[in-house]
Amino acid sequence: MGYYSRISKAFENVPHLILDDDSKYILISDCHRGDGTSNDNFLKNQNLYFSALRHYYALGYTYIELGDGDELWENRDIKTIMEIHSNVFWLLSLFRQKNRLYLVYGNHDMAKRKKKLLPDMPVFSGIIMEDAYKEKNIYLLHGHQVELFNYTFWKLARFLCRYLWRPLEHFGVTDPTDAAKNNTVKYRTETRLTHWAKKEHSILIAGHTHRPMMGSIDSLYFNTGSCVHPRCITCIELERRCFSLVKWTVETRRDMGLYVAREVLAGPVCIDELI
Repeated sequence: MGYYSRISKAFENVPHLILDDDSKYILISDCHRGDGTSNDNFLKNQNLYFSALRHYYALGYTYIELGDGDELWENRDIKTIMEIHSNVFWLLSLFRQKNRLYLVYGNHDMAKRKKKLLPDMPVFSGIIMEDAYKEKNIYLLHGHQVELFNYTFWKLARFLCRYLWRPLEHFGVTDPTDAAKNNTVKYRTETRLTHWAKKEHSILIAGHTHRPMMGSIDSLYFNTGSCVHPRCITCIELERRCFSLVKWTVETRRDMGLYVAREVLAGPVCIDELI
């Protein structure tokens, strides 16, 4: 099975959500929530993430997590992650109670396919948004499907990450197969996702590469970025059928006080502009 077929397969038997003028979705990926140790890349941005989620919950957004929400390659037990980041899972449970929570699994949390791992939070391979005005449908997935190593041989990749690359990370050695850290792999991933979107004449939104990207009429591929940037988290807001690429970061007031700031990096770009 080639990468094109693997992407298409991700959208079999998945939820279909309606997208109309009243829709409000927030798309976030690659949180990589960990165990609270020095290897937990989410730790430095946990307050930014929690503040952003509280904002979106209060405004009635539906939260969609596009994979690698939890770091289950480096960590064996999701219970430890849930205990360390209990405030996050508490807030996610509030979204769930309002039927405003959808989770997609990525390569680093592929284990979530087992229902017993998160019994109260169903996890899917992808999500399809159906445009109420029949302009263009939107396809959501993590994006690791384009790479054979991270898809078919993900258990081997997990083994190498857990027992080889994780220890070497302390010495500054990065995983050469990681799309977020290897520019060659990143470019190949983006090229393949862009090609699928063009051939299918559909909008495709992914994560995986950690590089945020706003689509256009020439390229219908979008990327949410990640929550593990050194100083910020990025996400895509989808409201009234329009996309905005947003950054959340810590800013300083003149009185030297700190606050969490929301900044629009690109957009809004509306579906009508992408026809």
